[in-house]
Amino acid sequence: MGEIILTMKGIDKSFPGVHALDRVDFEVRKGEVHALMGENGAGKSTLMKVLTGIYSKDAGTIIYEGKEVDFANPREAQQAGVVIVHQELNMMGHLTVAQNIFIGREPRKGFVIDDGAMNKEARKLFVQLGIEIDPKETMSNLTVAKQQMCEIAKAISHEAKVIIFDEPTAALTDTEIEQLFAIIRDLRSRDYGIVYISHRMDEIKLITDRVSVMRDGQYIGTLITEDCTKEDIINMMVGRVIYEEPKTHSHCPPDAPVVLKVEHLNAGKMVQDVSFELRQGEILGFAGLVGAGRTETARALFGADPKQSGDIYIDGNKVDITSPKDAVEKGISYLSEDRKRYGIVLKKSIVENSTLATLKEYTSGLFINKPEEEKVTTQYVETLQTKTPSIHQLVINLSGGNQQKVVIAKWLVNDSRIMIFDEPTRGIDVGAKQEIYELMNQLAREGKSIIMISSDMTEILRMSDRILVMCEGKKTGELDIAEATQEKIMNLATRDIDMQEGKK
Repeated sequence: MGEIILTMKGIDKSFPGVHALDRVDFEVRKGEVHALMGENGAGKSTLMKVLTGIYSKDAGTIIYEGKEVDFANPREAQQAGVVIVHQELNMMGHLTVAQNIFIGREPRKGFVIDDGAMNKEARKLFVQLGIEIDPKETMSNLTVAKQQMCEIAKAISHEAKVIIFDEPTAALTDTEIEQLFAIIRDLRSRDYGIVYISHRMDEIKLITDRVSVMRDGQYIGTLITEDCTKEDIINMMVGRVIYEEPKTHSHCPPDAPVVLKVEHLNAGKMVQDVSFELRQGEILGFAGLVGAGRTETARALFGADPKQSGDIYIDGNKVDITSPKDAVEKGISYLSEDRKRYGIVLKKSIVENSTLATLKEYTSGLFINKPEEEKVTTQYVETLQTKTPSIHQLVINLSGGNQQKVVIAKWLVNDSRIMIFDEPTRGIDVGAKQEIYELMNQLAREGKSIIMISSDMTEILRMSDRILVMCEGKKTGELDIAEATQEKIMNLATRDIDMQEGKK
């Protein structure tokens, strides 16, 4: 590691009802990857937003390249060489990939934007990243994983000296993560200072040099990564021990009634002849690589995407689900992997979001029963331990993990019998994960039936009673948790790919 390129000293920031940063210290050296860790709401993203001019600080100093700075906005920070890759995607879906990457700084021929040059530069970035994305493709047509890679390409396209990665791997496959790590190591070798925010402990040990931990808006301490254990970091983050033991046997009785049966479901290329059963009180894990068709299967089941054929039975009765409204009325809920796009209304309050799926129950004529709305919202804020100064706080002001809790609360208020959790802990810290795991187990004990889609193998093995594996739109196998291993799951998750490679 080289000399210090960035120092933040005594940074203080308050919002109405929240002391978000309390005299926080942080530094970054040239040629290092410095992890910034803490539970959701600890202040990590707020600290970086203060650095990059998204928020103004209330107190403290920022020294960058030996000079005191106070960036007025992100553009000013970018021009100085401080760039952030946000956890939540900030792309514009109607524009092309290249237009998103170079927006506001497009190459020009006179007064006209030079699309050819812009596409060429974007293509160079993707070659550097080792991925194949068409710069002319409309952004909304890309998967979440590819959109995230475009966000990373955009950051790298700036002549940055400090790059902040805020949960960059949340939607990436193992192969894409390896590509990203190769890029980060290359940047480190060229003396870039890199801030790496992640909740994935294994990543921290693989890619970082130092780890700084925050808790409740305060700086707790800094550790040398190679000299500390995972348990050391977790204890600093949450002040308690977190256990991550895999499940050894199914908690669902073998004679539990089948509440949901899907037969020969087809919905485009990504859902081909998928059949399965879900029992009362069962957590059925859906495993597979990104692009396997798991989310597409859930969306077709929920009526969010049209199905071409196939039958759905609830409690043995055939049902017709053609829209999410149909699914909700039949007791099915869906917690989407992309909470900003499908799960919450960011500029509405926690109360308004919590009763979104059940608003008619709180409405009489033209009037909404506000006291009842507030009562049920308060109940689930307390149950889920959502960190907020008020149930009337706008959801956009919550951390990512607490936004996820609001989505979960919406479906708990609806009292759905069949719950689909699509990447339920994506972008959520280890402490909040524990709370959501305990909640899911409690729901299963109460007789709720859960489909859990997850790209986290540890999560699949820890939570599932039974595991369904998909590959390229097809179901390739099922495993009881008692016999499931990472190796068996991966063999099933790559079965069709292996067969196609063999044919070649």
